[in-house]
Amino acid sequence: MTAYQRLEAQFRRLGLLEEAISLLQWDAATIMPGGGASGRAEQLAALRLFAHELLTAPEIPDLLAAAEAEMAALDPWRQANLREMRRRWWHQAAVPGALVAARSRACSECEMRWRRARAADDFPALLPAFERVLRLTREVAAAKAAALDLSPYEALVDQYEPGLDVATIDRVFADLVRFLPDLVEEALSRQRARPLAPPPGPFPAAAQRRAAMRLMERIGFDFAQGRLDESAHPFCGGTPDDVRITTRWEESDFVQGLMAVLHETGHALYKRGLPAAWRWQPVGAARGMAVHESQSLLLEMQVCRSRAFLDFAAPLLQAELGGAWDADWLYRRCTRIARSLIRVEADEVTYPLHVILRYRLERAMLADDLKPQDLPGAWAEGMAALLGVKPGNDREGCLQDIHWYDGAWGYFPTYTLGALLAAQLFAAARREIPHLDAAIAAGRFAPLLHWLGERVHGKGSLLSTAELILSATGEPLGTASFERHLRERYLA
Repeated sequence: MTAYQRLEAQFRRLGLLEEAISLLQWDAATIMPGGGASGRAEQLAALRLFAHELLTAPEIPDLLAAAEAEMAALDPWRQANLREMRRRWWHQAAVPGALVAARSRACSECEMRWRRARAADDFPALLPAFERVLRLTREVAAAKAAALDLSPYEALVDQYEPGLDVATIDRVFADLVRFLPDLVEEALSRQRARPLAPPPGPFPAAAQRRAAMRLMERIGFDFAQGRLDESAHPFCGGTPDDVRITTRWEESDFVQGLMAVLHETGHALYKRGLPAAWRWQPVGAARGMAVHESQSLLLEMQVCRSRAFLDFAAPLLQAELGGAWDADWLYRRCTRIARSLIRVEADEVTYPLHVILRYRLERAMLADDLKPQDLPGAWAEGMAALLGVKPGNDREGCLQDIHWYDGAWGYFPTYTLGALLAAQLFAAARREIPHLDAAIAAGRFAPLLHWLGERVHGKGSLLSTAELILSATGEPLGTASFERHLRERYLA
């Protein structure tokens, strides 16, 4: 075997192991009994350490060097795969195995404590576990920063979106802060002129689930290779041929749970559409989380909150849920905006402001400019400044998201960058697919999925994020398409 072939064999083992870890995480978040938390933490720590050892085995650096010396003999997919192998090795080799295992245990423990603390609105009970996670995350960030020649925060961001730097994030977020507050106020003013009746519920969770599954199937989700469950926080996990979606239901308002399902369905379709020929290889993985989020937000925000989609969906939803409402009420409900407290329930206009707050707070905590015990107060002040509301308790504030407590530091910016990319991609799709809105209104999603498959899903990590965006949309990532979309939907 050549050096490159030996690397492919090693990364195949690593890919299979990572899929097993993903399914254990899904189980812990959905159906595992609470008493299994300690054992599961040890299982995940052992498997993550094993994955770390596979990727940092003594022979890997020599194999990478030998394969790179023969790069010209490789086709473009294998060249890209080797590039991604090197990047992943850099990330793993920078961190000692003992630190990997210690952080894994700390994150597993903190996540389970977060579930109890969130339910009880008890941030102080979570604080010791949270401080351990932050301390170990700083150690990881420092080690990776030294190896990758990045700032500690950028080293964490690079895990989720390769090549993304603070200068880009700051530029984009500054542009959003420039126009969003005034746009929010103008949209709210128009909305106040047309009051909306409350949801005519209740809507039983079982009926919501049936309705959501019917829409998932119509869009293109295959339940022979995936499932829908409940969890404290909606997410999409599993593997390309066994996709696991979770949501949570609110019986007083079916829109929240439904849109969370459709959001995660966008993630699932991307996962399912990744290049099968490169399964278990780095080049066959999703490009990054900004691209992943663009797929969920394209489906939820660009497509499923559009009037075209809701004209199609309203009769199906009425058949399952009943009630005296119509497509016009549903569209107005799905495009209702508010200065709300909860990120996952926020509308697309105010959502970026939720992310900007989290970006500022996590950078401050990582730099030790904000102490964990001061997080609730800083959160409340930030919400007041950016959104004009303050949480009444920590459950509505700094306890609402799982990310920091589960160890996902540097992840939040990808949500809003994904929203910008979603707007660019859907604008490009509309230009290139004849009568796309009419197809959506008729319940035909194959043209859009085919287009996304060619431009995004099937590319895996063949291209850099910047190259992928330019190739798919004809322009680099920016805020113009997103701003135009918001103005057309909410102010036109």
